Amino acid sequence: MRARFDCFTFGFWPGALTLVVAAAFSPLLGKPAHAAAGTSFLPHQALYDLSLLKSRGGTSLDSARGRILYKFSGNACEGYTSDFRQVSEMDGGEGRSTLSDLQSTSWEDAEGKSYRFKIVTRMNDSDQSEVDGLAERTGDKITVKLTQPVAKTFTVDGKVVFPTEQIQRIIAAAKEGKSLLELTVYDGSDNGEKVYNTLSVIGKPIHGDKPGSTSDPSTTNDHMKKLTRWPVTVSYYDRDAKTHSGEQTPVYTMSFELFEDGVSRALVLDYNDFVISGTLGKFDVSDVRKAKPCK
Repeated sequence: MRARFDCFTFGFWPGALTLVVAAAFSPLLGKPAHAAAGTSFLPHQALYDLSLLKSRGGTSLDSARGRILYKFSGNACEGYTSDFRQVSEMDGGEGRSTLSDLQSTSWEDAEGKSYRFKIVTRMNDSDQSEVDGLAERTGDKITVKLTQPVAKTFTVDGKVVFPTEQIQRIIAAAKEGKSLLELTVYDGSDNGEKVYNTLSVIGKPIHGDKPGSTSDPSTTNDHMKKLTRWPVTVSYYDRDAKTHSGEQTPVYTMSFELFEDGVSRALVLDYNDFVISGTLGKFDVSDVRKAKPCK
């Protein structure tokens, strides 16, 4: 899963439903970063129900609720497309509430060479804001060309990965029995210029014949019952933030159970002052065409 929550708009990271730093780059399989594309992702559509799990640190937040409709499609031949829309509401009491509507579409080349994205956000009755751009990997750098919110071109380190590759590499690490994975990730979020350092902590595998503490449409699906999944926690750090104590606090932390085909369930998103729960309400694979072998 590849989608990111924003503290103010209560929104998913547009690349972490599909769900994902490197102080020193270490390829998982001894190959270039984009070579971890061996994962066979399941095209699917999912509906997540969002609610406030808890608030802390004196945060004046009475409730939070919302939904995300997410669709993931594509294959290694065509690349991968993620579409989602999230509508959410945060209530701070005394009539103070914020309604946000976030829509995102992205496409990522299966080899991690190209990433297109468009994110549209509206808060209450305000005008919508847009982030629109294209990132392309060339040699040892990535060139990002933004058309919104302003026209701008800049480069980032070529060791950075895009969201789908982030999930591929987490799954590859899990299958190898690794418990930690550091990656630098670019997903087009915020104003389109943000790069995050991430640390993924991977738990012990949960085999398909072992039910979880709670069930949802993914754990009862005949196809998904056969698959292994792992509890994963990914912490996101602002790469440009300066620290004085030597220990940086993550901007947010995302926990979930990740199936080997890329589907995620049991979301928990910790934004330091409050924690959001995301429960998988509907899960559908029936209307998505099967991937064809690459020529």
